[in-house]
Amino acid sequence: MEDQGSDTGTIVIRDVRIFDGMSDRIRAGHVVVEGTKIKTVGDGDPPAGGAGGTVVDGRGGTLIPGLSDAHVHLVLAGATQAELMLGGAGAGHLRAAAEARAMLMRGFTTVRDMAGDTGDLKRMIDAGALPGPRIYPSHAGLSQTGGHGDFGMVYDVPTALGGAATRAERLGLMRIADGPSQVLAGVREQLRKGASQIKMMAGGGVASAYDHLDVLQYTTGELRAGVRAAADWGTYVAVHVYTGAGIRRAVEAGVKVIEHGHLAAEDDLAFMAGEGVWLSTQPFAESDHSYPDPASAEKNRRVCAGTERVFAWALKHGVRVAFGTDLMLDPARSARQSAMLARTAGPAGGALAALKIATSGNAELFREAGPRDPYQNPTPADVAAHGRVPHLARLGVIAEGAWADLLLVDGDPTRDLGLLADPGAHLKVIVKDGRIWKNTLP
Repeated sequence: MEDQGSDTGTIVIRDVRIFDGMSDRIRAGHVVVEGTKIKTVGDGDPPAGGAGGTVVDGRGGTLIPGLSDAHVHLVLAGATQAELMLGGAGAGHLRAAAEARAMLMRGFTTVRDMAGDTGDLKRMIDAGALPGPRIYPSHAGLSQTGGHGDFGMVYDVPTALGGAATRAERLGLMRIADGPSQVLAGVREQLRKGASQIKMMAGGGVASAYDHLDVLQYTTGELRAGVRAAADWGTYVAVHVYTGAGIRRAVEAGVKVIEHGHLAAEDDLAFMAGEGVWLSTQPFAESDHSYPDPASAEKNRRVCAGTERVFAWALKHGVRVAFGTDLMLDPARSARQSAMLARTAGPAGGALAALKIATSGNAELFREAGPRDPYQNPTPADVAAHGRVPHLARLGVIAEGAWADLLLVDGDPTRDLGLLADPGAHLKVIVKDGRIWKNTLP
């Protein structure tokens, strides 16, 4: 059975070795799921009885929390540039729905989308109408004119000077905003759409045509305007940036999360640690993306060369690290999400450390959204029933009261993360939100 999303009421998963997402110890035991939450986590066999439920015999496999990816682009990952630029408006959304299902089948039960129009997709997934992960949406990323998110033609009149919106803006992927007043409006627009966090471009990018990697984007005043607008809604700004100079400007403006950071120096990582800023980075290899343009290919080479050292310096100085993939515009490569997770074991300090980052670690980053967190804060109904409990449900852990997002792995990924690089073979059961989406056990 695969991809049916069966409603089972109560699920008992027995004879498993449990990695709870946080500890170094794996315990033998069982887990009982009731509704959308984990009811009990126990040692040994579950008690007898409990008619009406589904019993899953894990046969000694390893039960882990659902995986998460802190930097995806659902609309961009499943589509080519030609489909998005030349096709109808629905092409990106249909591709995103297919990619959401594929991510769930790879074991990713929660993702943070860092630029894309995912509002309707998120609502359909949350309602159970479509298979896919929980989505923390940023909606459109904010870019200055000529910045990493400006995909207009070089001869177009910039929107800030009265020109028409770019195709990327019309698709809800980007918003060009120059000056504090436009940044305020752009941030508020994404919050109005339901963004749980805000994405801004603070430095040059690989895929963008007009900027170099070393350029600084957005002035301190513009960044502060974005941070202030997000903070007024109780959430935070994350910025795309590779260099130390861009990191320092963003952090001094109040940004909480650096996306990428591959070209930073060691003292930049030490600075981030002192300020309590997150590093959401990716274990890039050159083959993860293909750039026919020689300039972009060279930028990609430089960024990928920084992967090992940025991880090493972050861990050395105690920077809080999140795992992401940032795959886009090449559907044939989107399945590399699993291989990139497995690859993280090297720079992160081993399989167990990497698995912690991709489960409970990422969940801590997601919680920075505060009251805009759609999955880890009480609803009004919860408050009325139980009082104001800070987190009635949690992600990335196997614990009583946590969301029932669970993976049964054939083997032990805390010792061999490479098992998760082939989810079709090694993920035997996928449970998300208390529903079984895959079960290939006899």
